[in-house]
Formats: sequence, structure tokens, C-alpha cells
Amino acid sequence: MIKTYAQGFTYRNGSFSVADSTEGYKGTMAYSVISAHNQNAVTEKGQTVNVKFDAIASHDITYVGIIQTAKAIGLEKFPIPYVLTNCHNSLCAVGGTINEDDHIFGLSAAKKYGGIFVPPHYAVIHTYMRENFAGCGKMILGSDSHTRYGALGTMAIGEGGPELVKQIIGKTYDVAYPEVVAINLIGAPRKGVGPQDVALAIIGKVFKNGFVKNKVMEFVGEGVKNLPIEYRIGIDVMTTETTCLSSIWVTDDEVKNYLESRGRGADFKVMQPGEGAYYDALIEVDLSKVEPMIALPFHPSNVYTIRELLANPYEILSECEKKGRELLHNDKFTLTDKITADGRIKVDQAIIAGCAGGTYDNLVEASAILEDKAIGDTLSMSVYCGSQPIYLDLLKKGVIAKLTESGVIVKTSFCGPCFGAGDVPANNGLSIRHTTRNFENREGSKPNEKQIASVALMDARSIAATAANGGYLTSAMDVDYDNTVAPFNYDDKVYRSRVYNGYGKADANANLVYGPNIADIPPMVELKKNLLMKVCAVIDDPVTTTDELIPSGETSSYRSNPLRLAEFTLSRKDPQYVGRAKAVKEDELALEKGTLSAEYDYCKELLNADIKDLEIGSVIYARKPGDGSAREQAASCQRVLGGVANIASEYATKRYRSNLINWGMIPFRYAGGADFEMGEIIIVPNPSEALDNGEVIATVVNGKSTRQITLTIDPLTEAEKAIIRAGCLINYNRNSQKK
Repeated sequence: MIKTYAQGFTYRNGSFSVADSTEGYKGTMAYSVISAHNQNAVTEKGQTVNVKFDAIASHDITYVGIIQTAKAIGLEKFPIPYVLTNCHNSLCAVGGTINEDDHIFGLSAAKKYGGIFVPPHYAVIHTYMRENFAGCGKMILGSDSHTRYGALGTMAIGEGGPELVKQIIGKTYDVAYPEVVAINLIGAPRKGVGPQDVALAIIGKVFKNGFVKNKVMEFVGEGVKNLPIEYRIGIDVMTTETTCLSSIWVTDDEVKNYLESRGRGADFKVMQPGEGAYYDALIEVDLSKVEPMIALPFHPSNVYTIRELLANPYEILSECEKKGRELLHNDKFTLTDKITADGRIKVDQAIIAGCAGGTYDNLVEASAILEDKAIGDTLSMSVYCGSQPIYLDLLKKGVIAKLTESGVIVKTSFCGPCFGAGDVPANNGLSIRHTTRNFENREGSKPNEKQIASVALMDARSIAATAANGGYLTSAMDVDYDNTVAPFNYDDKVYRSRVYNGYGKADANANLVYGPNIADIPPMVELKKNLLMKVCAVIDDPVTTTDELIPSGETSSYRSNPLRLAEFTLSRKDPQYVGRAKAVKEDELALEKGTLSAEYDYCKELLNADIKDLEIGSVIYARKPGDGSAREQAASCQRVLGGVANIASEYATKRYRSNLINWGMIPFRYAGGADFEMGEIIIVPNPSEALDNGEVIATVVNGKSTRQITLTIDPLTEAEKAIIRAGCLINYNRNSQKK
């Protein structure tokens, strides 16, 4: 089904051969796009590229903080199109008026600075960007991890908000020119196999071994032509879960028709690798052999074919149950109770939604499978259209009527089921979803309050087949249905009726409208000569997601108030962390007044340092932190509470490491594992020098006993070093403007 080859390959005449040199690396599509956006005159392997994007986009969890940050630095107008969508906190169900207050703020900012404002329920962020901004050869940056428009010839990257701030104030996105991996698609998918099935098969193959981590996935091969454009989009958006940096696909008439139907034919051009293009590795995907897949809790890479799960339900679910109990630290977690007496698997909920699931094609095929059937009284099922134009055309074609007649609830554009703010299952519920992620707690349950639910990722077709079968897990390959999909008739009148498009029309006299929950970011101190870091959390899980560092769902309602949001940091993984970190923050405030407690005074004596040269802060250790969302609050909340660093064996994603750096925190690495006790103090002498050297001998103090450890730092750009020394990106940019 999928084969990986960890060596260089050359592409000629549509086929691959083992390469004898790397000289053809400039022949990839990725190179042509990156080099066209690189502000540096040189684009070479391993060298830093300085990218400026064609457009940027944020949703209503991130845009308030981004605009507030840029405003603090001196924002006057948005220099490129900046799209503000409202697809995450659309329900306005938690925190009183604060969610709608942020939406009002967003509209006022779009008018003042010249932005584009998409109202709640109108479109999920990525559907809107595909429909209106993605184009061949473009680059788009979004403050959401699933910023992926490669199927339309656009290299799109999801990063934390500070990276968008850089674009807004005229700076660049700086990254080492990435390795490029070819994804060679061959054959054609069978009926009943959808894009999520292909995506999950790829994720299951490459995530755990980091095969494409921080690399570009370049999709080529004769199999591409066998995939409708929305099928390609459905695969592409899930590449985020491989931890790749970005993606790009060859383009053809499917892409041309997509763009022309949306009035953007000028954004099309043929894109394909040059003869002799060099790739750093190769993945071969035989589409004809892909089966309906399921990603069991609690990660998109925990993948099985539905066929093998149904053949071995107890063996597979009991193993997943065991791992879940270890991850949740709760021996009550269960999945095997979903196995019925006759050996079938019964699910409780079904969802098709968001940038991955809520596409026109997915919903048309789902309705065909469910036509003239009823989902019954024990299964709940909801679908969310990706945009109002999709909703409108499905309405006109009678698709929504078919779904509704089957017992399905059809809802407007909303990302809630993807991050725990909509359709939260019941305790012990099992939900099957065509969404993007199934991390623990991400569906909205709260294990520390004895609420535990599970999400399994599946394709819309098999979800519909399961619903049509009364909630018993079913492969779409085992049902007969008409998979004919009539062409999508795109009509943007719904956008023209309501979306505010102010790009190029900034009004300096317009006022920003602030709600009571919108607060400024507290000041950050610059890096001192010596760091005293107190350990406030030790997490030895294989991977720590951003959802564990700062929970999604209802918590995100407080995203515009940094101090209030910080109260939820690690709340579902280590509820005592906030109290510990606040105590360390008090120690730092005491230091500013010239006072040191005995434990810190002992550290000062070991350093033989002046008290004015000390900085006290908190630090967490996690084996592999940062998988998942791009939201920078996973780092900024630690910083607000006085965090100065993370220590990790490795960082799961570039974007999380970048978030740490942009918030002035040092991304240390340590090879010794979870070799720390709560409350230990780690002395880091001359951390500024360590940024240059990439290594420092630190002293761990536990009472009066000490030991030495080696902390390392992966290479940093000069700008990244300067940001950490300044204390955060805001300070760095303020300082730069003063010069």
C-alpha cells in the first residue's frame, strides 16, 4: 500500500531512480516556490531562507493576540491580505460576551488596518482561503496548524501568531531550506475509499519514525490525475499530522477548473517537477490498495484498516485501551465495552466537519450512502459544511434534505468538533469523525473531572456507512451506493452579502472596539547573565501535545486575556503546575526588589554572581512536546507565568519550538530523559553565550546536593538568538524600531 525509501531519488520522465548526487534539488516545485518568495538572493540546501508570504490568515482564537502584539510594535496597516475568520469560537457559549466581543474587535481591526473579516458560521478558515486566496506558486501563512493548500499549488505553512506578526510588520519567516520528499501516487482509489483513508494510511506510515518531519511533501505521479480536486484537498490538509513543514502538488485541469469556477483563473499555472529533480526521500502510495481506515484514540497515527479491526476487535481495542489508561493515568478508561455480544463494534456518535471533512464531495457521497435510511435512536450524527457556498449548493441540490431525512443534523461552518467546542460526546462515548485530530481531551472531555470520551478518525464514506448500519462500525467498501458526484456550482454571493473586504482600504481614524476581556500582554524581561530555573512540571509521556500544554475547547474563550488564559496551562496534564509556576514568579518579583530566599541565595553563592545578574524563572521538562496545534498560547501561557525555557529530548514540531523562541524561552534539549525532580533548581551560567555555542554545562541543585548536566540547543538564527536575549519578539521588534 505504502512504501518509504530513505535515500535520494531523481525524477525523470515521470519515474524515479536512485540519485547519485543532489545537484537536481533546484528542480522541485518546492524550490521554485520558495526561491520566488525568498528575500535572500541565495536559495541553497541547508541555508536559511527569508520568506515573505502572499497572504496570511487567522481565526478567532489567535487574531486578537496577533493584532494586539503588532499594534504594540507600531502597526499602521496590513501590508498584505490578512483574513480574519471566526470559525473556532463561533458559538459564543462560554464566558458571557467575550467571544462576540472578540468578533467585534476583529471587524473593527479589519476596518482600521485594512483586513478581511469573515463572520461567524460563514466559513472555516482553510475552506475560505482555498476558495479565495490559494493559487499556483503562492505561499500563505496561517496561525493554524492545518494551513495546507498544496493541492492548489500553494505552499502553505501553519505557525504561531508571532510569525504572522513578523509578516505584518515587514519582517520575514526564517527557516533553513527544507528537505523535499516526493510522494509518488500510483493507481486509483476503489469505490468507498475516501481522502481521509489515504491520509491516515500515510500518517500511520510516517509519523512515528519522523520520516517527513519539518520537510516538504511534494505530491507527484500518474495517480494524481485519478483524484478529484476535493479528494486531493482532503489528503493534503491532513499532511499536518505527519509533522511536515508544508506540501505542494502538481497542478492540472482539475486545479484550473477549481480556480476558474471561483473567478480566479489567472491564479492557475501548470506546476510540475523539472527533469532531473532531486528528492531527499521517496514515498510510494498505491491508491488502488488503500482500504477504509480508522485512527483509534489517541492519535491520527494509531491507524488500522477497518477490516482488520473488525476481524480482531478485542485484541486491538484492548491494546488501545491499555495505552489509553497509561496516557490518561486512569484505569477506568475503556474501549472494549464497545464490542457487542456478536463481535461487532458499536459507536455512539458520528461527525463530518471542518476543513478536512466538510467538503462538498464528502457530504454528497455521505448523503448517497444514507439515502432512504435512518440512523436510529442510539446514534447522534452531525455534519458541518466547510463554507456557506458549499451549504448553499448542497441545499439547492437536495443533499441537505436527504441528510436531514436520515436523522442527521446539518450545521453551519464551525471547527468546534475538531478542537473540543462542539458535539462533545457523553462520558465513555466513542465518536467517529472525519475531522483532523483525535488527541486525548481534544473532543472536549475532562479526564481530571472523571469525564473521558474517545474519538476515532475515519472517512466520511465509512462514517455514513456506519450510521446507515445503526451505528455498527462498517466499511464503505461493504455497502452499495451511487458515488456519482455532480459538479459543485460555486456561488460567492453569500460572501459578497456579508464578508467585509477592506484590504487596501485601511482607515487610520477608525477605532478599535475592545471588550472587557481583551487585555494587553504583560511585559517580559530581557535575558540576564545567569538563569535560575525551577522545575515546575516533569512529563515523561512519549509525546506532549499543545492541547495538553494549553487545553482547547471552552478554555480558548479566554484567549484574548493572557493572564486569565494562563490559569489553564497544563490543567489537564498537571493541575498543580500553575500554582508552582506562580510561586516561582513571586520569587522573581522578590528578586527585582533585591530579595532572595535561602535556596536561591545558595545558587548565587555557587555562581559567585551579583544579585542583579540573576534571572529566576520556571521550566518544564517534556520528552517530546509540541505536537499538534500552531497556537502560540502553548508557549506564551508558560511565559506569562514566568517560564524561561523548556527542556526536551526533542521537539515534536518546528512551530512549537518557534513559539518558544518568539516568546523569549530557550528550547533546551537534554539526552538524559526525565531526570528531574519537582522543585529542583537548574543553574544555567551565561545563557546568552549558550545560544551561540549550542551547549552549556548546567548545575542541578536539590537542597544542598548538586549534579552537572549538559543542555544543548539546536542551531538558532541570529535573529532567533536576538529575540531570546531581548526577552520576546515584542521586545526585539521594539528595540529594532528604536535603532
